[in-house]
Amino acid sequence: MSAVLHPSTELGQVSLRIRDLAESVRFYTEVVGLKVLRQQGRTAELTADGNNALLVLEEVEGLIRQRERSAAGLYHFAILVPDRPSLGLVVRNLAAFNVPVGQGDHLVSEALYISDPDNNGIEIYADRPRDTWKRDASGEIMMTTDPVDVESLLAVSEGVEWNGLPAGTVIGHVHFHVSDLQAAKRFYCDIIGFELTAHYGSAALFISAGGYHHHIGLNVWAGVGVPNTPRNAAGMNYFTVVLPDKEELAAVSDRVRSAGLTVQERDGASYVLDPSDIEVRLVTASR
Repeated sequence: MSAVLHPSTELGQVSLRIRDLAESVRFYTEVVGLKVLRQQGRTAELTADGNNALLVLEEVEGLIRQRERSAAGLYHFAILVPDRPSLGLVVRNLAAFNVPVGQGDHLVSEALYISDPDNNGIEIYADRPRDTWKRDASGEIMMTTDPVDVESLLAVSEGVEWNGLPAGTVIGHVHFHVSDLQAAKRFYCDIIGFELTAHYGSAALFISAGGYHHHIGLNVWAGVGVPNTPRNAAGMNYFTVVLPDKEELAAVSDRVRSAGLTVQERDGASYVLDPSDIEVRLVTASR
């Protein structure tokens, strides 16, 4: 039943449950650098290019703020900026707001880590050129976590004006705490069709389409067997897998149904629940 996703597959829009829409919109526009595309009622769509919604915020009444690393679900979603000067400007803006920032040079990328007002994890990163990525003897992409050269990022962005995240910014990957690493791998690789690119011992896997370093990270750092994030807690509603055409969408949907899982059709997209109760939103590139 296993098959491989088309190499042009990418990630798209992410939707989060949050407690206070006004507070979150202020954070994601002022601190992160997105712009409001549309806002209605308790929902806001945020964009980088002024045309495409990258992030949908849904305010839910009575939502609780989940303690970090306490459940299966969102670890972070990752915003990919187009170049190092853009990442340097992000550093400058985060410093201006005195936001606590984690960081990591992963060889394939340079990354900054922050949390939103509801403890939803965010990575903002820039990739190194793909032809510089190295593979180990087993063919896996080599990644690590070294200190980021922050001074270099500041230097390459010196004198450049901050106008928020630039056009060309996309959702690069998502990373989840899971309760069962092999069950998550079966769902995302054997059924959906992502391919393994790297692993860290028996605690984390990285998977992608088309040879990217990772579109999805999966880890058991919150503990094996942890419960899923409840729907009354802040977290991720869905993330989007963008497939090239209707034929590929039909093939993925057929694999999902053949595995005994349900595909829901709504709003012109197909949805399936992963083992952590996060919806995978399947769309074609024309949407």
